[in-house]
Amino acid sequence: MNRIVCLLILLFATSCNYFEKKKVYPEDLLEEELQTFNWNEVDTYPTFEGCDSLTEKEESKVCFQHTLISSVNKFLAEQNIIVANDVFDTIKLNIIIDKQGDLVIESMKIHPETVIEIPEIDSLLRQSLESIPKIYPAIKRGQQVTTAFELPVIVQIN
Repeated sequence: MNRIVCLLILLFATSCNYFEKKKVYPEDLLEEELQTFNWNEVDTYPTFEGCDSLTEKEESKVCFQHTLISSVNKFLAEQNIIVANDVFDTIKLNIIIDKQGDLVIESMKIHPETVIEIPEIDSLLRQSLESIPKIYPAIKRGQQVTTAFELPVIVQIN
């Protein structure tokens, strides 16, 4: 009988931790949730007003890229660029669209030959992006997020 009483006391003394509730901190939950995100994918790509009616994710992306490239190409076509030698280059613009829909050029990859023929190409590309329509930022899980893109711009002048 004495052993049973000792066993029950030991059992009650060690089982108190079983009933103890752990305090859950919102920061821990947020951190755990952030680890499950695929940050390379967004639910909705950035878009322009004319593209927002498209429901397919890939169609929306293509519309966004087409509108952006068309705007840049239109601006460059309106410029009176004179070159001594033919220019055929694919310029890669690394752009960032922030949570507010503001576009920033992070970097440009331009062949040196293009810069020699068109020294003002950097400023022309920056000016071309100033006149684009309003951008609506990308959406990830209902929140507006910052996204980065590489935009190829083909420059061909004969």
